Amino acid sequence: MGERKGGLELSRPVDQLEDNENWVNDSSLDHKGRVPLRASTGAWKASFFIIAIEFSERLSYFGIATSLIIYLTKVIHEDLKTAAKSVNYWSGVTTLMPLLGGFIADSYLGRFSTVFASTIIYLMGLLLLTMSWFIPSLKACDHGETCQEPRKIHEVIFFLAIYLLSIGTGGHKPALESFGADQFDEENPKERKQKMSYFNWWNFGLCSGLLIGVTVIVYLQDRVSWGVADIVLTMVMAISLVIFIVGRPVYRYRRPVGSPLTPMLQVLVAAIRKRKLPYPSNPAYHLYEAPKFEKSQGRLLCHTKKLKFLDKAAIIEDIGNSAEKENPWRLATVTKVEEMKLVLNMIPIWVATLPFGISIAQSSTFFIKQGVTLNRKIANGFEVPPASIYALAAIGMIVSVTLYEKLLVPFLRRMTGNERGINILQRIGIGMFFSIVTMVVAALVERKRLENVRQNAATNVSEPMSVFWLAPQFLIVGFGDGFALVGLQEYFYDQVPDSMRSLGIAFYLSVIGAANFLSSLLITVVDHVTGKSGKSWFGKDLNGSRLDKFYWLLAAMVGVNLCFYVLLARRYSYKNVQKFAVADCYEGDHDDHASSMA
Repeated sequence: MGERKGGLELSRPVDQLEDNENWVNDSSLDHKGRVPLRASTGAWKASFFIIAIEFSERLSYFGIATSLIIYLTKVIHEDLKTAAKSVNYWSGVTTLMPLLGGFIADSYLGRFSTVFASTIIYLMGLLLLTMSWFIPSLKACDHGETCQEPRKIHEVIFFLAIYLLSIGTGGHKPALESFGADQFDEENPKERKQKMSYFNWWNFGLCSGLLIGVTVIVYLQDRVSWGVADIVLTMVMAISLVIFIVGRPVYRYRRPVGSPLTPMLQVLVAAIRKRKLPYPSNPAYHLYEAPKFEKSQGRLLCHTKKLKFLDKAAIIEDIGNSAEKENPWRLATVTKVEEMKLVLNMIPIWVATLPFGISIAQSSTFFIKQGVTLNRKIANGFEVPPASIYALAAIGMIVSVTLYEKLLVPFLRRMTGNERGINILQRIGIGMFFSIVTMVVAALVERKRLENVRQNAATNVSEPMSVFWLAPQFLIVGFGDGFALVGLQEYFYDQVPDSMRSLGIAFYLSVIGAANFLSSLLITVVDHVTGKSGKSWFGKDLNGSRLDKFYWLLAAMVGVNLCFYVLLARRYSYKNVQKFAVADCYEGDHDDHASSMA
C-alpha cells in the first residue's frame, strides 16, 4: 500500500511525489480521493466532457430565453411592456440564483455533485414544459395558439417550469465553469497557460450551443411546435448528463471547505477587537501567517498596503501565546486578511459593470421584438424566425473569441512578453466600449425603422425593412461579449479566494442578473417620466414606441460609466500569490497595480 500525504493515499512514496511533473501539485483529488496523476486526469481531456454539458445547457437556455418574449406575447398574450418585464425578471432570477448555487458548491456539496443535482432539476423543468404542451388539461387552450385567453393552469405550470430552469441554472452555471477551470493546475506553467485558453474555448462551446438553440430549436418552435422543441431539449440534456457522468474517472476534484463567509467574518471581528492597536512599522515581523507547509486549501497570498484597518486582524499581540494562534476570531492569517481585501476590492468593479449588463439585456427583449416587425423573408421565400436573429450575436462572439485566442493574444505576448497579452480588466473595458457602439447603432437603426413605418402609413404601402438591418447591432453585441463577458468570467474566477471559485463565477453571473432587474426598473422609470408628457417611450407596440431614444439614453449611461470604470481599473491591485520566501512579499508590499498580476 502507498504512503499518505495530508491524509491522502498515494500510489508512490512521498519523496518521489514532491516536485514531480507526473503529479498534480494543487489541492486536487482524483475520483478515488487520491492525489491525481497529471497524465491521466484533468486538463483538456477532462474539460471536453465539461464543455459538452455546457453546450447542451446553453442550447436549452437560449432556445427558451430568446423566444420567451414571443411566447409571452403570442401564447400568454401579455402586452409588450409586461412581457419585457417578465423576461427581465426571469433572466434576473436565473442569473442571481448562481450566488446560492455557488455558495452550496464551495461550502457543502462540491462542484461535481452540485452540477449533477442541478442538471436533474433542469431536466424536471424541461419535462414540465413538455407536459404543459401535450397534456390536454395543461394546454394553453383547446385550439393551440388561436385562443385569446390561455388557461390559468397553463400559465402556472409554464412559469413553474421556467423557474425550475432558473434553479437548475443556479447550481449548474457557477459549479460547472469553475469545475472545468479546476482541471488545470495553476502550479504548473503549461497548465496555467492552458487555463487562460480554457475560458476562451469554454465560451466557444457556449456560443455553439447558443447558435443551435436560436436557429434549430427556434425553427422547431416557430414552424413545428413548442412541444416538439421541448422534447428535443429534454433529450439533449439527458444525453449530456450521461456524457458528464462518463467523464468522472478523469476529473480532478476539490473538497468543499465549509462556508467561505466564516473566515471573512472572523477577519472583521478580529480587526474590530484590535482596532486600538497601532499599525506595525514592520508588517513582515508583526503580522501572522501560517507556515506554508500547513496549508490544506488554496495558496498563501502576499501582504498589500490597501485597507490597512483589516491588517490589524493579523497583528500578533503575544508572540509566546499559542492559544491566540488557535483562535481565528482573535488572530487571522495574512492570507485570510488578503482574501477579505480581494472580495472588498471587487465590489466597485462589480458595480461598474452593471450598466454594461443593462445594455446587453436589450438584445434578448427589444432587439428580438424589433425583428418581429421587419421583413424576415430570404431566398425562396423562407421566413427567418424572429428569435433566430440572435444567432448573429453568437457568431460575433465566436469570431471575437477565436480572433482573440489565435491572433491577438499571440501577437501581444510577443510584443509585451506578458503571457496573458492584455490584463483582464483591459479586456472587460474593451467589451464595454463595444456595448456603447451597439446602443448607438441600435438607436440609428430603430430611427430608420420608425421613419419607414411613417412613410408606409403616408403612402398606404406595407413594405417593412429587411431584418438584416439588425445584423450590425447583434454582431457588435457578440463581438463585445467576446471581450467583456469572457473577461468577467476569468476575472471573478481568478481574483476571488481559492475557496470561493464557484461563488466567483456566480458573481459574474450576478452582474447580468442584477442588470436585468435594473433594466426593468429603468423601463418603469422612463415610462413614468416620459408618460407625463403624454407620449411614453414604451407604447403598446413597437410602432408606437420610441426605443431609439431609450437606446441613446443607454449609450450615454454606459459611456459615462466607462470613464468611472477606467479610473477603477487603473487603481486596481490584482491577487498576488506567494511564490518564494514570505519576506519577499513585503518588499514594497507589491502595491503596484496592473503590473502585479501574475
